[in-house]
Amino acid sequence: MNKTLHLVSLGCTKNLIDSEVMLSRLKDYKLSDDIENVDLIIVNTCGFIESAKQESLNTLLDLHDRRKKDSVLVMAGCLSERYKEELQKELIEVDIFTGVGDYDHIEKLVEEKRSEFSPSVFLASDSDDRVITGSSYHAYIKLSEGCNQVCSFCAIPSFKGKLYSRTLDSTVKEVKHLVTQGYFDFSFVSQDSSSYMRDFGINDGLERLIDAVEKIEGVKSARILYLYPSTTTLELIEKIANSKLFHSYFDMPLQHINSKVLRIMKRGKGEEKLRELMDAMKKVPNNFVRSTFIVGHPGETEADFEELCDYVKEYGFDRTNVFSYSDEEGTGAFKLEEKVDQEIIDQRAEILGDIISQTTHKSLEAEVGKTFEIVVDGESDEHEYLLSARKLMWAPDIDGEIYINDNEIGGQIKFGHIYTAKITELVGDKLVGTIIK
Repeated sequence: MNKTLHLVSLGCTKNLIDSEVMLSRLKDYKLSDDIENVDLIIVNTCGFIESAKQESLNTLLDLHDRRKKDSVLVMAGCLSERYKEELQKELIEVDIFTGVGDYDHIEKLVEEKRSEFSPSVFLASDSDDRVITGSSYHAYIKLSEGCNQVCSFCAIPSFKGKLYSRTLDSTVKEVKHLVTQGYFDFSFVSQDSSSYMRDFGINDGLERLIDAVEKIEGVKSARILYLYPSTTTLELIEKIANSKLFHSYFDMPLQHINSKVLRIMKRGKGEEKLRELMDAMKKVPNNFVRSTFIVGHPGETEADFEELCDYVKEYGFDRTNVFSYSDEEGTGAFKLEEKVDQEIIDQRAEILGDIISQTTHKSLEAEVGKTFEIVVDGESDEHEYLLSARKLMWAPDIDGEIYINDNEIGGQIKFGHIYTAKITELVGDKLVGTIIK
């Protein structure tokens, strides 16, 4: 344990899972934030859109400037995979390059100080150990890699390939293994989770997953992230709604609502299908609905954008994110004409962002006076007398934080445990509550 390691995982939670696999392969290294003195630095990069690419490059160069002379700097992940030829020529600061297929033998590449890009994408399985980071009770489970969709704005299939699902048996074994380590809350993720097992000719993969996970003793909470419109069915929504274990948590990136823009984006079955699915989610008792939207896609007119704004106001999402369109080489949209000026894209993102702030605030306001299960994560960064908690239904890190300022049950509150809390007020964007049970 004399060797030290600093790892930065950028981008999505799917990247985080791969980073956790790398950590398990590098157990001879002790994790450290002392950049100037660590022996090994790994950046697991994101190559989705321009801002993410720039963040990855800035992070690499910053760490290079701060590291000691004889340390090893590794560039891994999506950005490295997507631009492997160019980056290996231009980024002389990096010692080892690797992409999305070599997470499970990173220790060999480090030992041999060798770059490698395997032809196939790595998909973690039940036999792959992981060092779960950031939580003592919650873990992400990756269902598949790659994607069969052809969204005009997305380059991911070009370097991650077609859909490749894990078997149900492999997924269940990993959950069971993590339960033995004390984990009880799980988020199931992939690029297109509602297509899980469709590459095996199975169209109800998520329904089967729900049935299987519900039988695992020790799992107390679960949610599915990243549903796709064309592979999500009313039957799946009903299955989630009726589950005693999976929260009625619906995370479907819609990207737009205007029928013409959806067609240009090559997004599923169009506006009518989207509205039908979203209305079905809204009717589920105790629902939580999250989505993302892209503004400024080629061909989006002012009227199209206004229709999108009206829909977001009308629907009242619990949480939403807005992305400015990023012109990415290798995508269908890159070749399209009718590009929207960047200044207009930025304006639209700001306008929709303000609407989203309002809908999020309304969703939080509706929680005041309610009683529900929470998990206490630790002391808050705000004040030493406040505890930081999360509604058990919410996904970690992205859906919000609850401050606990009172305790009616007496005794020490344990971190990573489930309690019942009553929400007493909303201060800014933070709910404040009291533990009552």
